[in-house]
Amino acid sequence: MTYLLTFSCYGTHLHGDERGWPLMAADVRSAHVHVVLGCASSVERILAALKAAATRSLNRADGQLNRRRWSRGGSVRPLRTPEAVTAAIRYVVEGQGDPMSVYRGS
Repeated sequence: MTYLLTFSCYGTHLHGDERGWPLMAADVRSAHVHVVLGCASSVERILAALKAAATRSLNRADGQLNRRRWSRGGSVRPLRTPEAVTAAIRYVVEGQGDPMSVYRGS
């Protein structure tokens, strides 16, 4: 199954092949993150793992180890058809305004 996952920074409204999650697209914004990836495991586990990895990176970058980074939960949308996957990738890569930090798989 392929999913569009979105999670936001705490206080706002608004891993790759080694772990068996083929990354198709990602866009890191100032207040949220969008990821399109394939997976066979629990999507909640994947969302938690992505947030944990992002937290470790941010902690290394700014040294604020006790800062709360993310709002609770996130949006998880299953993409059940190839057309839905294509539309989600387009949304993530092209539909977020000016690019900030974008990854688009092959």
